[in-house]
Amino acid sequence: MSRNKQSIRPTLSGDGIGDKLRYFISRAILNIRQNVLVNVLTIGTITLALLIVSLFLLVFVNLESTADEWSGKIQVTAYFETEPSSQELAAMLARIKAIQGTDKVSYVSKGEAMERFRSRLKGQETLLDGVPADVLPSSIEITLKRQSREDGAMQAYVERLKNIPGIDEVQYGEEWVRRFNTFMNFLRFVGALLGGFLLMAVLFIVSNTIKLTIYARKEELEVMDLVGATRFFIKAPFLIEGILQGAAGAVLALLILVAAYFGFLHSATNFVNFSSSVTGLSFLPAGYVAGIFAGGVILGFLGSLTSLKRFINNPQ
Repeated sequence: MSRNKQSIRPTLSGDGIGDKLRYFISRAILNIRQNVLVNVLTIGTITLALLIVSLFLLVFVNLESTADEWSGKIQVTAYFETEPSSQELAAMLARIKAIQGTDKVSYVSKGEAMERFRSRLKGQETLLDGVPADVLPSSIEITLKRQSREDGAMQAYVERLKNIPGIDEVQYGEEWVRRFNTFMNFLRFVGALLGGFLLMAVLFIVSNTIKLTIYARKEELEVMDLVGATRFFIKAPFLIEGILQGAAGAVLALLILVAAYFGFLHSATNFVNFSSSVTGLSFLPAGYVAGIFAGGVILGFLGSLTSLKRFINNPQ
C-alpha cells in the first residue's frame, strides 16, 4: 500500500530548491486568486489587529519618550559652604566626572545662585533688599546618564559623591525620584501585560480567520493526502499564502497608521505628550516599523501553521 502511495505522489517540473519554491509561490498566489473574498477577510483581520498594536506602540513609545525627558531633568546637587579655589574646583569636577553614570556637570557660584533666586521671584525682588549676595551656598549640579537615574543606582551614585572631600551636602529629591521610578516601572509592567494579551488575542483571531481559508479547501487537502503528497508538500503553499497575507496586512496597517499620524495624531499636543518642549506625537522609530512588518509575516505564518494542524494529522 505504501509502495503504491509513494509511486503516485505529485511531482514537480524540476528537482531543485528554486523550482520547488517557485511552484509553492505560484500555488499560493493561485489559491489567493481562487478565494478572493476569504483572503480579503483574512488580510483585513490582520490589518486591523496590527493597526491596534501599532497605535498601542505609538502611545507607549511617546509615553516612554516623555518619561525619559522628565527623568533627564533629575539633578543631583552637591553643596559646599566654602567656595573652592579654581584648582580645588578643577580637581573636584574631575573626580565627579570620573564617577560612573555622570553625564553633565556644571558649577554654580554663590553669586549665580542668588541671581537665579532673584529671577524666580518675578517682580518681588525687593524682598531680597539687604540680603547678602553670598548668603546662598555654591554648588555643583550633576545630570546623570539614563542607566543611573533609577532609584537604587542613584543612591549608590550619591554615596560615592559624598566621599569626595569638600562636599558638605548632597540633595536629589529622593522621595520624588522614588515615586517617579515606581510609577514608570508600573507603567512599563501594565504596558507589557496589555501588549502580551493583545498579541495573544491577535494570534487567536488571525489563526481562526485563516482557518476559514483552509476549511474552504478541505476537500482539496484530503485529495492531496490520499494521492500520496507529503505533509510539507501540502503545507508549503498555505504557509507561503499566510506569509503573503501577513505581509499585505502589515503594509496596509502601516499605511493607515502613517495616514492617521500625518492627518491628526501629529498635532495631538495633549494626547499623551505632557512635555511643553515637544509638539505633538513622535512617529514610531524605524525599528518598530520593521518589527510590525515582521510581526505581520510571523502572524500569517503561525496562523497558517496552527490552522493546518487541524486538517493534516497524518505522518510524513
